[in-house]
Parts: sequence; structure tokens; C-alpha cells
Amino acid sequence: MASQRLNLRLAVCLLNISEARKKDIVERVAKAALGDKQGQRKMQTTVLNIFSDYDYNRSVLTLVGPVETLGNSILTSCIEAFNLIDMNAHIGVHPCLGAVDLVPIYPLSESVSLEECGKVARNVAEKLILDVPDCSFFYFGYADQPLKRTLVQRRKELNWFNRSNLKVKERKPDVGAVISPRCGLTGIGASPYVMNCNVTIATQDLNAGQQIASAIRGANVGGLKGIQAMAFPHQGTVEIACNVESFKDEPLTEERGKYISYCIQGEEYLYFSPSSIEKQIKKLAKNLGVATVGTALVGFTPEHCKSLAEQALREGTGEFWKKRKVLTM
Repeated sequence: MASQRLNLRLAVCLLNISEARKKDIVERVAKAALGDKQGQRKMQTTVLNIFSDYDYNRSVLTLVGPVETLGNSILTSCIEAFNLIDMNAHIGVHPCLGAVDLVPIYPLSESVSLEECGKVARNVAEKLILDVPDCSFFYFGYADQPLKRTLVQRRKELNWFNRSNLKVKERKPDVGAVISPRCGLTGIGASPYVMNCNVTIATQDLNAGQQIASAIRGANVGGLKGIQAMAFPHQGTVEIACNVESFKDEPLTEERGKYISYCIQGEEYLYFSPSSIEKQIKKLAKNLGVATVGTALVGFTPEHCKSLAEQALREGTGEFWKKRKVLTM
């Protein structure tokens, strides 16, 4: 029976936590999504994937479930992460502010609205400050009412790119009394699906990576629409890390083939295809005399995410990430 016949209206949370070097901690956070705060009641949720990066010291957990109950799974995972991760001891090359650094919630089923996902995000934040008094949050997207400021806007405002700079400034979070050194500051919100696509170039020259990242950034002239990009040193090379945002604007006809589309409540959204991102970075790298050596998709495209979630929920497989490991070995 397909998930639609079970009347499941699916949403997904790509939970970003500031830990990748201790596998046991990451998996405890993932497993916490599958039970209530007492670890007794099983959630109608699946953890599709865990993507951990040692150099970044950051993991992304893909949690999927009905929008009506997904917040409970996010809540229990975050409680576990806040209990296990201490930002005072965190070391990694990827920018971050919180033990739970980012809690983005996206619609997966066409019938799920962005407003619903925003309400889930706000509800999770309000409950978490009761369960973990030291945690604090800033809202973005459809959780940030009425402004609906984007994640990029909020991060710039809060000096997300420079954690030490945040510590010396007095800032009041949107939810929570203060920003604690242990828990840090967490971004929580809702938007159309944002995919992560990372392309590695065969050089240790970070400047070359920064030039490429700047060239493809959607905010810059000649950049790729919907792309946010940064360059990081990574395993002896440089990685161009791209956030691939979904958007509603109609692209030029000749560019249409570079995008993939899906619907939210009857409205078409587009995002730049991973193959087109890879192709453009390869072209820019070649102009600098550098080769590309690999592309990693952090998680899934929205279509693949929905398909795998339906499969996992039909089977009742909560720890789906373990099954994927077996299938890909």
C-alpha cells in the first residue's frame, strides 16, 4: 500500500548537528527520532540517511514522517543532541553556531504547505526551551513571521560565519533567554526543499575554490539561480559546498533544461540539477587549470527523498540508513 493510501502527508527535516567524529553519538541522535522522550512509543518516522563529514565535524540526518507528528521526532532527536554535544569542545572547518546547528523543515507531499512546516518549527522550538533550558533559537523562512527572512539573511545578521564574533556580542535569540556556550544558537525554520551538493576540486588552493564558489553563487552576476556556495579545505583538496534552493520564478526558456521541478500545493518549484552544478564547476575549474575529482549529494533530491520515505514507511523501517549502507556496500 502506498503512503498516500495511508493518508500520510509527508515532511522532511534535514537535521544538522555539530558532531561527525563520534559515530555512537550521531547514531544515538538518529535513533532518538524513532521514540518518544521516554524511549517507549515508536514514532511513525524513518531516518533515511546519515551524512557525516569528519573535517567539517558536522552530520546531516534525514528525518521523514507525517507533518502532523514529525515535530515529535525532531524534538526527541534535538534533546539527545543537546545532551551529548558540547560546543565548548567543538572543532571543525565548517561554520556553525549550535550543537544542533540547523533544523530546516520542508514539505515532501504536495498537499503539505510551507505554513504548516513553519508552525511545526515554531512548536518544536517552544517545546525545546522547556526541555533544554540552555538552548536558544533563531527563526527563518516560514517560521519567521511575519518577515519570512531567509536562512542566508538570518545567518548574515547573526555572524554565523564567525562563531567567535558572535560570542563577544550581546544578541537576544528569537526563542530562549540567552545563548549558552554549551548549546550555542540553533536555526530552525521552514522553506521549499534545499538540497546540498558538494563538488571537490583537485587542489589545495583555497583561493581557487573561493573564486569558483563566488562565480556560481546565485546572488552574483552570472551565478546559478538558487545556489549558495562556499569553499572549504577538505581531505587535502578543496570542496565547493553548495546549498541548492528551490524557487518559483520561471527561468529563461533556453535554461529550462538545467532545472528540475516539483509541486507544493499546486505551485511549481524549480531547483538547479546536480549534474548542471557539477558541469559548471568543472568548466570554471578547468579555466583555472584545476580538475574536479568528485561530487557528493548530501541526502537526496526531493523526489528521491519522497520515494524512499514511502518505501521505508510501508516497510516500517525506522533505521533505513542502515539498510542503505547494506545496499551500497
